Amino acid sequence: MSQPYFEDFNKIYEYAAEHTSTAPSYLDELERSTHLNTLQPRMLSGAFQGRFLAMMSKMIKPTYILEIGTFTGYSALCLAEGLVDNGELHTFEVNQELESIINIAIKNSPYPEKIKVHFQDAMEAVPTLQLVWDLVFIDASKKDYPNYLEMIMPFTKAGTMIIIDNVLWSGKVLNPSDDKDAQILDSLNKKIMLDERFEVVLLPIRDGISVIRVK
Repeated sequence: MSQPYFEDFNKIYEYAAEHTSTAPSYLDELERSTHLNTLQPRMLSGAFQGRFLAMMSKMIKPTYILEIGTFTGYSALCLAEGLVDNGELHTFEVNQELESIINIAIKNSPYPEKIKVHFQDAMEAVPTLQLVWDLVFIDASKKDYPNYLEMIMPFTKAGTMIIIDNVLWSGKVLNPSDDKDAQILDSLNKKIMLDERFEVVLLPIRDGISVIRVK
């Protein structure tokens, strides 16, 4: 592999973010609200990653989107930008303390009729929907990532896109021996790469995003 032609990746990352389209104002407001009202605001996707998710959704033009891990709703609102007119986004969150923030954010967006929020365990509830997903975004408990991936597979089709967040885990996947989540993610990354059901590109956006296409 050739060496990077730049030494300071952070500066390159900042440059990339500065030359990426800005987020809508309702997302800026949600980002402020998340920082004011939650203990871990860094869990929010943020503008750069959010624009990537929105772009992917607009390219796919999905009818059905599944999100596992809503947090305050930022990524759901980004993904909803690409839905077709009669499309639906189903997002699952287990922390009901976030309900008020999520509901306000969705109400203040252009997509209140398209986003369905479920405060349920995704492993139990997703199969009951019996929907075939065009786009899936997984950003929840890292230890459950392998289970989420296998759970959704019967409800995918050739061409379904699956996006998995945090797959670099702050770089700990390079030496995962002392971190259980890093071990799980490293194992999952390797498994996905070798799985004949998938095509995958792992992108170093924020904490790492795997973009997977079901064959």
